Amino acid sequence: MLKVIGTGFGRTGTDSMREALTILGFGPCHHMFEVSANPVMKARWRAFMDSGEPDWRALFEGYNSCVDWPSAHYWRELIELCPDARVVLTWRSPESWWTSFEATLLKHYREAEDRAAVGIRIMEKVFGDRADDRDHAIAVYEKNVAAVLETVPKDRLLVHKLGDGWGPLCAHLGVPAPDQPYPAKNTTADIQARFGKP
Repeated sequence: MLKVIGTGFGRTGTDSMREALTILGFGPCHHMFEVSANPVMKARWRAFMDSGEPDWRALFEGYNSCVDWPSAHYWRELIELCPDARVVLTWRSPESWWTSFEATLLKHYREAEDRAAVGIRIMEKVFGDRADDRDHAIAVYEKNVAAVLETVPKDRLLVHKLGDGWGPLCAHLGVPAPDQPYPAKNTTADIQARFGKP
C-alpha cells in the first residue's frame, strides 16, 4: 500500500513532488494526471464519486505514493489506512497558491464540459460551489494546512515548501539525495498548454 501520502492542494508543487518521489524509488505516484490518463483508475474514481463508498486498495492499486487531488482530499482516511506511511504537505503561501490556482485549475473548472469528471467533482467537494471566490478558496486552503499540522504526528510529517529541494525530503524519507536537480514540473505555462489555454 502507500508509503508516502501527500496532503497538499493542487498547485503546491505536487507534480514536481510526484516526479521526485518516483526518482527516489517511491513510484508509481498517484496524482490527478494518473487518474485522467489511466482508464481503469478513472472508472474506479468515478464509481467512488457516484457511490461514496471507497475501496482504497482498488483506488490506489499499483501505487506506492500519492500527491495532489483527488487523494489529497482524503488524507485523513489514508493516513489511518497506512499508519507507517510518511506524510508530505507541499506548501506555498496562500496568496501565491491562489494566483497559480486562478490562472490554471480554476479556468479549467469554469470551462470544463464534463461536469462529472473526477477533477471537477473533487473541486466541488473541496470548495463547494465557491471555487472562484478568492477569499473562500484561500480560507479552505489555510484550513487544510492547519488540519494537517494539527492532525499528523510531527515525526510522520514534512512540510515541503516550493524551493526546498531534495534535502528535507530525502531526510524525511531516509534516502540519499540523487545527483540531479530537483524536478520543476507543471508550471503555470505547462498546465495552460495542457488545457489548451496558451
